[in-house]
Amino acid sequence: MTALDAAPQPPSLGDAVRAQQVRQLYAHGFPMLATLAASAALCGLFVELGVLKVWIALVWVGAMAGHISARFVMRAAYQRSSTKDARWRAWADRFTAGALVAGVTLGVGGVAIMPAGRFDLQMLVILTITSVVYATQASFGSWFPAFCVFTLGALVPCGVWGALQGDAPHWVFAGLCLIWTPAVIVLARRHEASMVRTLTLQFENAALAEDLRGQKLVAELASVAKSRFLASASHDLRQPVHALGMLVGALRTHRLPDRSVALIDHIDTSVGALDSLFTSLLDISRLDAGVVESREVTVPLDPLIARICRELEGPTQDKGLRLVQVRSGLAAASDPVHLERILRNLIGNAVRYTQTGRVLVGCRRRDLSVVIEVWDTGPGIAPDQREAVFEEFYQLANPDRDRAKGLGLGLAIVRRLTAILGHALSLDSWPGRGSVFRVAADRREAGEAEAAPPPAAPAATAGGLILAVDDEAQIRVGMAELLRSWGHEVVVAGGAEEACAIMAGRPPPDLVICDYRLRDGESGVDAIRRLHAAFGRPTPALLITGDTAAENIREALASGYPLLHKPLSHGRLRAAVTSLLRPAPASKPKTGPIEA
Repeated sequence: MTALDAAPQPPSLGDAVRAQQVRQLYAHGFPMLATLAASAALCGLFVELGVLKVWIALVWVGAMAGHISARFVMRAAYQRSSTKDARWRAWADRFTAGALVAGVTLGVGGVAIMPAGRFDLQMLVILTITSVVYATQASFGSWFPAFCVFTLGALVPCGVWGALQGDAPHWVFAGLCLIWTPAVIVLARRHEASMVRTLTLQFENAALAEDLRGQKLVAELASVAKSRFLASASHDLRQPVHALGMLVGALRTHRLPDRSVALIDHIDTSVGALDSLFTSLLDISRLDAGVVESREVTVPLDPLIARICRELEGPTQDKGLRLVQVRSGLAAASDPVHLERILRNLIGNAVRYTQTGRVLVGCRRRDLSVVIEVWDTGPGIAPDQREAVFEEFYQLANPDRDRAKGLGLGLAIVRRLTAILGHALSLDSWPGRGSVFRVAADRREAGEAEAAPPPAAPAATAGGLILAVDDEAQIRVGMAELLRSWGHEVVVAGGAEEACAIMAGRPPPDLVICDYRLRDGESGVDAIRRLHAAFGRPTPALLITGDTAAENIREALASGYPLLHKPLSHGRLRAAVTSLLRPAPASKPKTGPIEA
């Protein structure tokens, strides 16, 4: 019985620990050679001194060499075995038997070569044997039975020999053997117990690490499944909303009674709310896809914060709050569009969740950085929730998912954008008193700000021939109605094959508007290229998609065609159509993407 048997262990864990103990037994070969060398050296010395007959020396050294050779053969067989871990007990028993033979050979042989009448040389033999026992603990100590039988086999013959000599010095030696042998065995038992505990902890930690890897894999698969579900649901929901938006835009071109106009306004407002929801989902997908780029310029912070505060005056006054801006005259090195989105989300969240008091926004100098701070007197955030608030769809104090309190995507977008810009984001909060969000960026001098170019007035364009390709019938109807209301001639088709058939014998269109995801696995990119091949020349093309899947967004952008996202307001669609139909210099056709 080993020290491991003292406490019950799960079978699989116990077997794994014992198998590792046996592995360590067979890992050591040098101590056996060292024992043989010490024995041979001792015999050679005694033969040289004339106190030992040569044949006795040869018999003892030969016996030592024989059993050591047998143990090397057994060690090689163990290392070649493919079932050594499963059959650890059999290999342990074989090693223990070999250890017993080795101990008896050492002890009996040591007694056999004791020089008669030379107490000094006898003590040299005893010292050699005890040194070998101590040294063997390093190699046999991982398996207590093996060390125990080796120690008893080596020391008991020496102790019996000392007791039979009949004089006081040898009796003292025999008494020391009687005391020392159990002490060494107890130390070996403790050594094995310590090793067992260490191995058990290693295997338990390895099992925990494996379990954590499994849980991480499950979480990653769940995240992928969630993303796929959101992408699929978002695409399917965007289709009717997109069609509805185009039909509303087409209706606005007709003369209608005031009551009908009011109803259309309400419909348009609802479509706008849905568009805001889908835009937030799209922002997350674009950020995860790695397709959002930043352009660092010098951004004066006071006018940016002032503009956001002006836009939030209405909700602030409705709640009786004070929205205070502390002007600083500082500027930051950042992307103005992304930084505005960050601050709009942070300040908007502060206003949304603060019921009484005020929201304070300002900037501080800190070494070579500028720190933008948004303070509020809201309910605060508990320490265990400060990481969770940056996760998607996580909201505090909104169990009913009140749409007025947002979707829970604002801070997730803030974290991703600050990471892209290389800005430091931090949060401090005091439950019941309020919170402060900080964004740190490199500081610039306000005078370095780049002047924004004045917006170019859209050039009027004459009506053109537009080919609209979409696999949804309602979207084709809405697209045709809206584009015709703008004075364009429109041809619609459900896919590339149908479009080629309709356009056969007709001049190529001035513009192709194509949905990114068509039926039968056909992509809008493939459809446009097929149409260009049928026309014999490229024509301006515009991709429209309801996809939020990161890989699809990357693929669509990589095509080089301008990309807009559903649900698409008729204003953005009209701007894109106007831009692509506008005449461009023949030497440099317009092919760059349109910002949506």
